Amino acid sequence: MQEAYIVAGYRTAVGKSKRGGFRFYRPDDLAIDVIKGLLASVPQLEAKRVDDVIVGNAVPEAEQGLQVGRIIAARALGFDIPGMTVNRYCASGLETIAIATAKIRMGMADCIVAGGTESMSLVPTAGWKTVPAYSIAKDEPDYYLSMGLTAEAVAKDFNITREAQDEFSYNSHQKAINAIKNGYFKDGILPIKVEQVYVDEKGKRNKKEYVVDTDEGPREDTSLEALAKLKPAFAAGGCVTAGNSSQTSDGAAFVIVMSEKMVNELGLKPIGRLVNAAVAGVHPRIMGIGPVAAIPKVMQQSGMNLGQIDLIELNEAFASQALAVIREA
Repeated sequence: MQEAYIVAGYRTAVGKSKRGGFRFYRPDDLAIDVIKGLLASVPQLEAKRVDDVIVGNAVPEAEQGLQVGRIIAARALGFDIPGMTVNRYCASGLETIAIATAKIRMGMADCIVAGGTESMSLVPTAGWKTVPAYSIAKDEPDYYLSMGLTAEAVAKDFNITREAQDEFSYNSHQKAINAIKNGYFKDGILPIKVEQVYVDEKGKRNKKEYVVDTDEGPREDTSLEALAKLKPAFAAGGCVTAGNSSQTSDGAAFVIVMSEKMVNELGLKPIGRLVNAAVAGVHPRIMGIGPVAAIPKVMQQSGMNLGQIDLIELNEAFASQALAVIREA
């Protein structure tokens, strides 16, 4: 079995949905820009040698529907390059890298572009039309619980206080601001030029251009005092607020996954590899606790334990969810 390596990666900055730099920019265009920039960063790789493009998307409808993976592949690399769309909600992009790695290890491909794109400006969090199945909802209403309410459930079940959530959120913002100021993200972000067309107060059609190259979510001006004043966002008397929840965002990110054979042929230096990946199911009411079930599985698959891990990067959908996972994992 041959090894698979990640040889390059790029992302856009993360834009605020509805009012950020990408609010007028289509998610397929974001993905196309990133993939073109990614291939340009590896001049040894010809586009025709890419075996597949796998695009993750959490809500694949409207501007990010219509077999968007295939459209992105054809537009970014040529119509003779295949593409597909993968959906595992918030983990859709990560899942594409797992699929790419598995296919290359099995000898089914030598080079795959994998990643994801999302516009929460153009497509709502739950899509444009949510239609629960009555036969399921009447017996298991929690199966359709909103993410905000699952965060409230996690806070309740695992005794995560409002104060702890606000403190975690504050520290997260400060870490991100520090990283931005020190340029830690700069080399991994592809600047995107946006053209905005608008009608001025005289009814005249105009356009302006600007570049988005910095994450828009981290707030330098936030404070524990300001966070404490925010009202619950999802449940009356709750503890989950807009301040201790992640924002809705727009952005895209992709990597090139390549076989060891091709890496050696092209004389490339890998930047990483996916050793293993695992998923696990938990009750939908507390869906955010999923990593607690998945981590032991991936450790067992890899023959490792947490004591051997130097750094853990955990998705911070909600402060309550992140804190519960940290405590329980």
